[in-house]
Amino acid sequence: MTTLDAAVPAAPPGHAAPGRGPVRFLGEARFFWRLLTRGAVLLMFTLGIYRFWLTTDVRRFLWSNTELSGDTFEYTGTAVELLLGFLIAIVLLVPLYTLFFVITLSAGPIGEMSSLLSFLMLVVLGNYAIYRARRYRLTRTIYRGVRFHQSGSAWHYALCAVLWWGLVILTLGLAYPFAQSQLERFKMRNTFFGDLPGRFEGTGWALFVRGILMWFLSIVPFMVGLIATLGAIDWDALAADGGSDDLSGWFDATGLSGAIVYGGFSVGWLVLSIVVFYPLFQAMVLRWWTSGLRFGEVRVTSHLRTAQIYGVYARFLWYALLFSLVVLVMVVLALFTVPSALKEEHSKLSEIIATAALLVTYLVAALGYSTIYQATVRLGLWRSVVESLDIAGGAALERVHAGGEASSPIGEGLADALNVGGM
Repeated sequence: MTTLDAAVPAAPPGHAAPGRGPVRFLGEARFFWRLLTRGAVLLMFTLGIYRFWLTTDVRRFLWSNTELSGDTFEYTGTAVELLLGFLIAIVLLVPLYTLFFVITLSAGPIGEMSSLLSFLMLVVLGNYAIYRARRYRLTRTIYRGVRFHQSGSAWHYALCAVLWWGLVILTLGLAYPFAQSQLERFKMRNTFFGDLPGRFEGTGWALFVRGILMWFLSIVPFMVGLIATLGAIDWDALAADGGSDDLSGWFDATGLSGAIVYGGFSVGWLVLSIVVFYPLFQAMVLRWWTSGLRFGEVRVTSHLRTAQIYGVYARFLWYALLFSLVVLVMVVLALFTVPSALKEEHSKLSEIIATAALLVTYLVAALGYSTIYQATVRLGLWRSVVESLDIAGGAALERVHAGGEASSPIGEGLADALNVGGM
């Protein structure tokens, strides 16, 4: 297969050092902040085109500062690959979107179902892109001269993922642990480090047992509140047109006043549950996932603490709050300082300048929050997970032979175009 990058030289047998060693993250937060801040400025001035270079720089920083048994990982992907993959993906997607538009305009049952069909096709295509993008990132990851790589059908994975996520929705999330375990099994049995095959040993039941209490405390009260909301409405009175001008009496007669109260409590409880439980849920899933990873005789165990994840999100909220105050000051200056600095006869000019200032403020805010999230949450999660790992059976790395080849970046570009990309 022809690729855009130069081939990585194969490592000779026995190149990897034996034994068991620590996993460490060597990167300093201040360098990552500097990288992201510079990237945010360039993103603004290049209208987003610089994101391919920023993504590459972020990956190189994370990979190269992750050390296993004294050696760090290497990311060999390039920004030009990501850009070309994205452009090719756009060319492939334009006819598809055109087809969706034509189907929407057509009459008959097909036209009426066009939205559903388009959604299902994009969901399948999105999962296809996720698998292909993972293949690209693995083949650009090198450790001690040996490349990771991935086999397996992306279409097969996409269909499995769509069926599993449909089951997750139908069961209100109860099938999530089993969906995750099966999809991870599919990915890991097609993942290789050189000629060393991977596998996943985490079970859906283990994750289900750990998370069932969280599900019960968040979903069950929400569903009870939703049922109470629907039950409080007098549907006959709501359908009848009494022509009354008494809005308050109409709310009471139809039961909408009580429904609003029940609905507010149920939605509020769900939001509160997400805020409180999400770091706990993420820590649980990350610990379960990393502890299930295997490569031949190499076994991974995670000792990730939940308090670390809460600390990561608390740091993000603190920085985001401080940045919000800065943004608020910028908005006040844009709304009051600029118009007052101009004379009344230049009111049109002042409106244009104020609008431009608000637009710049919006861009700064969006890029600022993104930068804060990456510098706190992304880096914090990466560091916490990496430093929680214990690697056993590292002697198997002695016998690894180089294998696999660099894959096309089109999958990564398609994932970017469909906004389903990841690290």
